[in-house]
Amino acid sequence: MTAGAQPSPAMQVYVVSHGWHTGLVVPADTISDRLPQLKTRFPDADYIEFGWGDHSFYTAREITVGLALHSILIPTDSVMHAVALPTTPDNYFIGSEVKPLCLDSVDYLKLIDHIVSGFSTGSDRKIEAQGDGIYGDSQFYRGHGNYHLFNTCNKWTAQGLQAAGLDISPWFIFRAESVMASIEDAHARGLTSDCPEPRNQAELPDQRESPDQFDETR
Repeated sequence: MTAGAQPSPAMQVYVVSHGWHTGLVVPADTISDRLPQLKTRFPDADYIEFGWGDHSFYTAREITVGLALHSILIPTDSVMHAVALPTTPDNYFIGSEVKPLCLDSVDYLKLIDHIVSGFSTGSDRKIEAQGDGIYGDSQFYRGHGNYHLFNTCNKWTAQGLQAAGLDISPWFIFRAESVMASIEDAHARGLTSDCPEPRNQAELPDQRESPDQFDETR
């Protein structure tokens, strides 16, 4: 920050671990400006949780060893999972580990960019719904990129955190525990903190473009 510059407004985001899989939770308003279909699908959401993963494994109603091995060993299509939250994730995801992060507006919008890039969009920039999600008020969408051993759901989360300025190396991230430990380490070193109080989207630069039980194996 240059001398005399005003501090960037603080934005609170969250990382959630459901055991095996991690997700990114952001206020619904900014991401819905970038992807208006989310506003249509989740009109009353205060927050939205996003998770990226293997299409066949993530959307399966029954998980088998063969399906798990296939998703890891063979590059496969990806999917985005979006969940509407009526409150903060620490109040919604009872039993899941939730870590808050306070980002300035620049890093926050970089995180939004990362989430948006996880969706596959057509020439009309619209995202493609692919059925109901696996818990709560949720929806699957066609994802961008292939899932494989070296490009997993937790690496996707880590890449978003790195884009947002967190000192984390996605290359070494495979498990949810590694993602959450990196956040905890950053907190311990004073590199991150909770926001003093939530700020709203009106303070951000304009970036518009012209539970139930959780399956811990996902």
